[in-house]
Amino acid sequence: MPALPLAAGLAAVLLVSLLCGVSLGASGIGFPHALRLVAAGLTGGRLDADEASAYAIVWQIRLPRTVLAAVVGAGLAATGVAVQALVRNALADPFVLGISSGAAVGANAVLLLGAFASLGVWAISASAFGSALAAMVLVYLAARTAAGLTPLRLVLTGTALSYGFSAVTSLMVFASARGEAARDAMMWLLGSLGGATWGSVPIAAATVLAGLAYLACAAGRLDALAMGDETSASLGVDPDRLRRELFTVTAAVTGTVVAVSGAIGFVGLLMPHLARMLVGAGHRRVLLVAPLAGAVLLVWVDIASRTLLAPAELPVGIFTAVLGVPAFLLLMRRRGYTFGGR
Repeated sequence: MPALPLAAGLAAVLLVSLLCGVSLGASGIGFPHALRLVAAGLTGGRLDADEASAYAIVWQIRLPRTVLAAVVGAGLAATGVAVQALVRNALADPFVLGISSGAAVGANAVLLLGAFASLGVWAISASAFGSALAAMVLVYLAARTAAGLTPLRLVLTGTALSYGFSAVTSLMVFASARGEAARDAMMWLLGSLGGATWGSVPIAAATVLAGLAYLACAAGRLDALAMGDETSASLGVDPDRLRRELFTVTAAVTGTVVAVSGAIGFVGLLMPHLARMLVGAGHRRVLLVAPLAGAVLLVWVDIASRTLLAPAELPVGIFTAVLGVPAFLLLMRRRGYTFGGR
């Protein structure tokens, strides 16, 4: 299937999905009314006094949450493509490097122990991002050898340290004397966009866009890297240098999106394979389709998480797992699709 028409179609679906995201919810604000409130916020239009509460719900709660869902979905899908090329493993996703588990340690230190309380509303995001970067450095130092940064050592080191970070997080949850804090910690570990604000959108969006721009420019080198180190070297690509760059970019993007949304699984694993199935294995085409597909998926998953059992909210990660497991199994059994696109 041609990539450009598919990407254009996904962009249109994403726009409709964003509009549905600000319109659907437990408060009963209809689609036309929600659109009028969004338009008023964008253009500075006047509203009636009795529309103040509805405007606050749409503009301050639903819209930033929906936009952040699209940003996180796109970021996870794009880094999924990058990580699978980085470690040459079709089962890899953005969390295989241990970054999300490291971020969980920082986030739960705030939720369960009250660390960094002086940062106020930024405490969880700042702590999660800081611990994600610390995990990145630790994984890099442990995996790097005199021979360079090999895919197998990256996978093994990231997996091993991920178990260690998860053990620290579980210990903090188990030792917590505050039941509500433990519940919040579990909600974060399973992924949630409930804390989205306009303050968290620009940083996440800028990081994801920068990561996408880098990956788009490196698409040709990713194709070479996927063929193996010897082949990529013969094509003029330094595999060790490219791996270091990919490691840094994927860690930064993953750490940023995990800091604002928690650990949301399956998006970064499934979307690259779905894109390859539709447009082939070329990274330029895959990187055009996978982020848009990830954004659409996470917007609708977030809608479901906050509407199915309203006013209660379910973790986003539950829905991505419910959708991702059967979809991945069907993908593996699909005739004509070689796992990984090769």
